[in-house]
Amino acid sequence: MAKLEKLATEAADAAIASLAGWTRQDEKWIAGSYRFVSFPAAIAFVSQIAEVAEAMNHHPFIGIDYKKVTLRLTTWHAGGLTELDIRSAERYNEVYQASIAGQR
Repeated sequence: MAKLEKLATEAADAAIASLAGWTRQDEKWIAGSYRFVSFPAAIAFVSQIAEVAEAMNHHPFIGIDYKKVTLRLTTWHAGGLTELDIRSAERYNEVYQASIAGQR
């Protein structure tokens, strides 16, 4: 994998602004939270996220609080946020939209 470059603050802010449900936690982290109709639905989402993370070789920190899943991202080797974090968050949002579409 090519070396990932840390995003400039302005570029990171602009990218995060386009990510529904994601916020900057500090200079190095972004976090997104997702709500589900049931605990099993939340766990199924986490399983899908694991598959995406493996395929992208970029793994989030995952918190599960009953029907709420929180994902946190950073790129350790770059010392902060990179395009890989943004692309991962975009993919996780896509997985979430597909997950909740099946719950309606």
